[in-house]
Amino acid sequence: MDMQAIQHFLSTTLVELGIKILAAVAFWVIGRWLIGRVISLIQASMNRNHVDPTLTKYLGSIVAVALNIALVLGILGYFGIQTTSFAAMLAGAGLAIGAAWSGLLGNFAAGAFMLVLRPVKVGDFVSVGGITGTVHELGLFGTTIITPDHVMTIVGNGKIFSDTIQNFSVLPVRRVDRTAQLAGSVDPLEAIERFKAAVARIPNVSTDPAPEVNLLDMNLNGSVIAVRPYTNNAHYWQVYFDTNEAIVRTCKEAGWPAPTPTQVTRIVQG
Repeated sequence: MDMQAIQHFLSTTLVELGIKILAAVAFWVIGRWLIGRVISLIQASMNRNHVDPTLTKYLGSIVAVALNIALVLGILGYFGIQTTSFAAMLAGAGLAIGAAWSGLLGNFAAGAFMLVLRPVKVGDFVSVGGITGTVHELGLFGTTIITPDHVMTIVGNGKIFSDTIQNFSVLPVRRVDRTAQLAGSVDPLEAIERFKAAVARIPNVSTDPAPEVNLLDMNLNGSVIAVRPYTNNAHYWQVYFDTNEAIVRTCKEAGWPAPTPTQVTRIVQG
């Protein structure tokens, strides 16, 4: 056995292996530094655009994981290790996880879009996914809503984003819709003037737009008056109940009779 040839082979192999190991370490250190810089730039850009901090953090984590996997695959490829089967295994695992967690991932994606588009925010009074209440917390998978009867309800973000979203807090005022059924003997024009005066005295009723009091309909009982004041969403229920009381008080002070159905029967002699 030629010891000189063996010594030459080992020295050459060890030197080449050492160079590759040093290069791999350099690639790892430089790659990690570059990944950190990329993540910092992405997060700084999102912060400048006032993107939600929770979304910024999670997107940064996702990008970091993806870039680290790409870095490891690149280093393995540099050593001559076939990464095709490894990448295929990762892809298969990703598909399996995606199929098993399809609903959860759908809620995650919808939550990310909600944090970016912001159709609702914490403190808004909304109707989403069949639930009406005040938004307590916006999560990446679900939104917590406190209903008017003080029940904490969590709605999946996927259901919220795929359904109609009503946000009652975006506009400065909201209309309160009430009606007053009058007897047939009551003059509806006089009633409209009395209701306008009564609604104007209710606290927290907006003057711009002004309350709407109009003749809505007529039936066998008499006239139906629509009483529709506007108010800020924070005072909605106070104005709602005060409007009911104002209608009853106005009818009582005016001495109007209670509405009763009127039916005329005619007997025709044969």
